[in-house]
Amino acid sequence: MSKKKIAIFGSTGSIGIQALEVIAAHPDKFTVEVLTGGHNADLLIEQALQFRPNAVVIADEAQYEKVKEVLFDKGIKVFAGAKAMVEVAAWNTIDMMLAAVMGFAGLAPTLAAIEQGTPIALANKETLVVAGDIVMATANRKNVPVIPVDSEHSAIFQCLMGESLSKVDKVILTASGGPFLGKKPNFLINVKKDHALQHPNWRMGAKITIDCATLMNKGLEMIEARWLFNLPPEKIEVVIHPQSIIHSMVEFVDGSLKAQLGQPDMKLPIQLALGFPERLPNDFPKFSFRNNPTLTFEQPDTKTFRNLAIAIEAMHKGGNAACVMNAANEEVVHAFLKNRIGFLQMTEVIEEVMAKIPFIEKPTLHDYYESDQAAREHANVMINAILI
Repeated sequence: MSKKKIAIFGSTGSIGIQALEVIAAHPDKFTVEVLTGGHNADLLIEQALQFRPNAVVIADEAQYEKVKEVLFDKGIKVFAGAKAMVEVAAWNTIDMMLAAVMGFAGLAPTLAAIEQGTPIALANKETLVVAGDIVMATANRKNVPVIPVDSEHSAIFQCLMGESLSKVDKVILTASGGPFLGKKPNFLINVKKDHALQHPNWRMGAKITIDCATLMNKGLEMIEARWLFNLPPEKIEVVIHPQSIIHSMVEFVDGSLKAQLGQPDMKLPIQLALGFPERLPNDFPKFSFRNNPTLTFEQPDTKTFRNLAIAIEAMHKGGNAACVMNAANEEVVHAFLKNRIGFLQMTEVIEEVMAKIPFIEKPTLHDYYESDQAAREHANVMINAILI
């Protein structure tokens, strides 16, 4: 069989880096067709020299000449900017896109790839949070598989293999609880970014790590699951599981539960998605019950970690609510990482933005883009008014 040509959109991020490790371990299965990065030109160049893709795209247009100077005479096409990202995503030479561009920016190239008919390995949850109805309707119309890379959704995907969706009573997303499990507001008010970036189990990028600390990430995952698996909101739950060994569960109408277990290592769901439907061997550390005698569970504290409650409300409300929430969240996380606002102030800004931006019950794609922009503008007005 010919090698699968992979386009990694977001190759310089945590998921992209680990995906390239998977590809390097299976040179007989995969080849790299496209690499895209945001601002880290040096790493993008290094990756391109190692994997020799057909093309690279650097989102930061100011670094185009730097990347082109090194790669052009190596026979690698070089492009820059958001428009080029979308155009390259629509190439018909790609066998699978790994959609790992962070945040709202991943929506347009992912939609372009789906329209072309390219299977998606989805690591960008915001694509479905923002416009899940449109994205999945397009995927269904084009008969394009969307295979989840998030560990929780990969777990649900695996548990549903061979099952009828009509027999699902609910899906249960597990959450580690992040670095502040059990903490109360009087502690969280003084939290700084260095502490919030210390996730107990997972190796991830800065933005998603902060989302885990606020439990917003789990709220985003609930919304992603709603669209990915075509489930009503009332069938999606969250349970805190600090060990991160059970990645998620599915409960069926007869009371039976299926769970997918494994070490907290993102390379496993990445490899599963890239290689699907084949399960590939690897040298990843294997889970041992002997070394993990205790697995515990508890309910999330949504009074302290209000971001999860906000996301659940947005999921039930529908329309552009999740789009607005996501935009505000991206802005406040960026501000928190720049030490411009406090940990608890992130939630306050998100709530205020959601109250201010008009609700649209059945938004078009244009409405989603406008809602995103309006939410970001309002969030930044509030952030600029905050003094910490």
